[in-house]
Amino acid sequence: MLSVYAFEAAFSPAECDAIISLAREEDLADAGLVKNRSDHNLRRADLAWLDEREGGEWIMERIMALVAEANRSHFDFALTEFGESPQVARYGAEREGHFVWHSDVGEGALASRRKLTMVVQLSEPSDYQGGALELQPDANIREADRAKGSAILFPSFVLHRVTPVTSGERYSLSTWVHGPAFR
Repeated sequence: MLSVYAFEAAFSPAECDAIISLAREEDLADAGLVKNRSDHNLRRADLAWLDEREGGEWIMERIMALVAEANRSHFDFALTEFGESPQVARYGAEREGHFVWHSDVGEGALASRRKLTMVVQLSEPSDYQGGALELQPDANIREADRAKGSAILFPSFVLHRVTPVTSGERYSLSTWVHGPAFR
């Protein structure tokens, strides 16, 4: 895929399990949209923001290294900061967890400056059915790798979605890198 960059093993399976455990140390919150809006027709998921959890510093260090490599070798975007905490999302079959087609660039001081989105697959593919991360960087829809620990980076303006989870639960780690707004 021309406008995406993938890592087959960004995190080890044990690291993925540690991230999920860290996220589950406290209750997960109902996922919202930008500007604290909520619409369960658009998004059904539970979230943990990692900056609210102790012991996750190593996760951000890994994310920064991965983003630096992808940006240097593939995107060459003007990036200035990680202005938002990484989030762990849980999409559960009990409420058909999903997120409809959207881009990550939105209204608001931070969302308007999102340049790159990174999503890490934390669950085993056999842990759930449905729940595919699909991207539409051009006229074709492409499915992201489901391998545990794989990561995909893409420009935040790329349309993407998570299809409804029909059994089990899917965990993912998402973060955004910010810079001057796309013009």
